[in-house]
Amino acid sequence: MSDLDTNWNWERPIAAPGRMHVDFEERVDFQRLHRYRVARARQALENSDLGSLLCFDNNNIRYLTSSVIGEWSRDKICRYALFTGNPDPYLWDFGSAAAHHRLYAPWLKTDHCKAGMLGLRGSVPPEANLLKNAAREIHDLLKAQGVADMPVGVDIVEPPMLFALQQEGLEIRDAQQVFLDARQIKSMDEIILLNMSAAMVDGAYQEIAEQLKPGVRENEMVAMANKFLYDNGSDDVEAINAVSGERCAPHPHNFTDRMYRPGDQAFFDIIQSYMGYRTCYYRTLNIGLSTPAQEDAYKQAREWIDVAINLVRPGMTTDKIAALWPKAEEFGFANEMEAFGLQFGHGLGLALHERPIISRLVSFDNPFELQEGMVFALETYCPAADGNGAARIEEEVVVTSDGCRVITLFPAQDLFIANKY
Repeated sequence: MSDLDTNWNWERPIAAPGRMHVDFEERVDFQRLHRYRVARARQALENSDLGSLLCFDNNNIRYLTSSVIGEWSRDKICRYALFTGNPDPYLWDFGSAAAHHRLYAPWLKTDHCKAGMLGLRGSVPPEANLLKNAAREIHDLLKAQGVADMPVGVDIVEPPMLFALQQEGLEIRDAQQVFLDARQIKSMDEIILLNMSAAMVDGAYQEIAEQLKPGVRENEMVAMANKFLYDNGSDDVEAINAVSGERCAPHPHNFTDRMYRPGDQAFFDIIQSYMGYRTCYYRTLNIGLSTPAQEDAYKQAREWIDVAINLVRPGMTTDKIAALWPKAEEFGFANEMEAFGLQFGHGLGLALHERPIISRLVSFDNPFELQEGMVFALETYCPAADGNGAARIEEEVVVTSDGCRVITLFPAQDLFIANKY
């Protein structure tokens, strides 16, 4: 069987197994997952006009190498990996992490695990020549692989490192689109991990529903959800939006110390990952009671998301889904840029935003065809007519051979009233 075979069997439910390895069930096979991701990257590279991929984006590094050293590294631009498509990837990691990989990551060749550091976003003075030495080492490896004369694809890069690579005579082009090509179709192992990640947020919302009452603050809900998620295996709680009452419109995308009051409408977005695979999962709950305007807003947001879900299937294009949603001016915004992210769809995987992107801002001019094995979130927003709240709903879907499966399961068909009076 090829490493690219996805082995779909939509007759069975998508599993959400426990986190342990067991001898009596097949669960996620991480070696199979690694082989699949490298094979996808190799195919995407072969389909491009690049000779190699040089990545500094932690999500791409993890996709290629199945290595991670924690959220600490996400904004440091201190790790990097090189892939020519022929040998296994090369990985330069921070200090002793390289030695650790050589001991505990046998899927990486030991001589491909190197210590590397590029200056911690300029903290180390340029005179130390870290960037120059790294660029020369990369160039030497490209020559050894016979691809030094071909363009090098780079995903994200600090300007001084870009200049150092160019001074070595390397032609630098964008690699992010190549990685997005690779990552857009998920294997069943990836889909199971995304489903397990969503299941953790199902549980977090149950905790929120039980504790959401007058006298509790937004930040306390965020703290409680963080603890629940880390207790249950999350490797990164990236963000939790907790928005309520008069803060709901317009949507501020954050949380504060605002105290909940009876009748408040409150929505949350839980963005976290399990084994790197992320959630983006909105739910709206009222505290104790609701008003007709809040109920109407919720029904409208639900209608907008349901008509979108009903269109999801292989061969559907993103412009047709975006066309179902209201124009920005119809729900209180000046233009589509200002309303971006409110009536929205975005791919999920190791990154929060992968393909496809679905929005009235971009989808009409650049429609994208859905394919089996894609996983993405659909989200809608509707402010209450009386100004007292807003509804925000999000569902994560897996594109199947004949439609889609929703994997976000905390109840959301009707407005949830927490601790009803």
